[in-house]
Amino acid sequence: MQTITLAGYAIHFGPIAESLPRLLASIPHRQLFVLADENTEAFCWPLLAPLLAEYAPQLIRIAAGEQHKNIGTCQLIWQRLLEQEAGRSAILLNLGGGVIGDMGGFCASTFKRGIRFIQIPTTLLSQVDASIGGKLGIDFGQVKNSIGLFQDPLAVLVDPAFLHTLPPRELRSGLAEVLKHSLIADAGQWGQLQQLGPLEAVEWARFILPSLRIKQRIVEADPLEKGIRKALNFGHTVGHAVESFALESPQPLLHGEAIAIGMACEAYLSHRLLGLPLAIVEQVSRYMLAQYGHYPLSSQHYPALLALMRNDKKNEAGEINFSLINPLGQAVIDQHCPAQLIVESLDYYNRLV
Repeated sequence: MQTITLAGYAIHFGPIAESLPRLLASIPHRQLFVLADENTEAFCWPLLAPLLAEYAPQLIRIAAGEQHKNIGTCQLIWQRLLEQEAGRSAILLNLGGGVIGDMGGFCASTFKRGIRFIQIPTTLLSQVDASIGGKLGIDFGQVKNSIGLFQDPLAVLVDPAFLHTLPPRELRSGLAEVLKHSLIADAGQWGQLQQLGPLEAVEWARFILPSLRIKQRIVEADPLEKGIRKALNFGHTVGHAVESFALESPQPLLHGEAIAIGMACEAYLSHRLLGLPLAIVEQVSRYMLAQYGHYPLSSQHYPALLALMRNDKKNEAGEINFSLINPLGQAVIDQHCPAQLIVESLDYYNRLV
C-alpha cells in the first residue's frame, strides 16, 4: 500500500481490501451509500460487497454513460438519498469511472449542503486523472462539466485490480490521460509509452503512480485552477468539443478517444503558436492515430465544434483558451487561438489518414 498525501485528503494506492476497511473504521458515520452504474454493479461491486457487510450499505444504481451525466440523474440520486433518510453524517462511496466520480461527488457535495464521499475509481482514466483534484460536476446544454464545484473527497482509493474488469476500449480511453500527463510533464515517460504492447498485458501500476504524482504536484500548486493547473487541459479544448458533438451522433466517443483527437490538434497548434518542432507534432499525432484510429471530422461540422469551444468554461475575455506544449514534456498555459487557426488544426487532423 502506498499513500500520496494532498492538502485535504490522501490517495491510497493498493488493494481495496486493505484501504477501505481501515478508512471506514477511522471515520464515524451513521449510514453508508454506494453509487454504481450497471457495469460497476456487475463487475466491481462483487469485489467491494464482502468488505462492507457489517455496514449494511444502500446501493444506488444509475445508468452507465456520459449521456446520463446530467441533472436528471442527479435528481434520481438525491431522491434515493431522501427516501433512505440520509443525514449529514452519511458517507457516499462512488464506485466507478469519471462519470460516477464527477456526478456522485457533485450530488454528495450539494445534498443537505454537503455529505462526505469517497472516490473509488474503477477505470484507468479515473484512476490516473478524474478522481483526483476535487473537480466535480455534470454536463449541461451539451457543454461538458459546465455545472459543478470544487470539493475534496474524504479519500481516493486506487486499486489496479479493478482494471481487470475493463474491455480494451476502456483501457485505451484511460491511456489518453496517461499520455497527456507525459506530454505536459514527463518527456521520459512519453518515450516509454511508445513501447507499449497489448493493453490487456500492460502492468498499469508502472504508469498509474507517476501519473498520480504529476497530478498531485499540479493540484497542490494550484487547487482552484487559477494558473498552472490549466496545464491538465492539454487536448481538452478541442477534445471536449469533439466528445460533446459525437455524443449526439450515431458514433459517440469515449472521453479518452476524443482527447486523443484533441491532443493531435493541439500539438499542431503548439507548432503554429509556440514553435513545437513539426517532427514532434507528427510523432504525437501518428501515435494517437495508431492507438485510436481516425474519427473523421466533417468540415460542415466545424461551426458547431467552434461554438462548443466558445462555451468552454476555460475561456477568458471571449477568447478560446488553450494549454499547449513546448518543448515536449512542458506545458504553456493561457494560449488564445483564433478560429481560423483552430480550423487549420482540424484540417491537419483530417489529413492524417
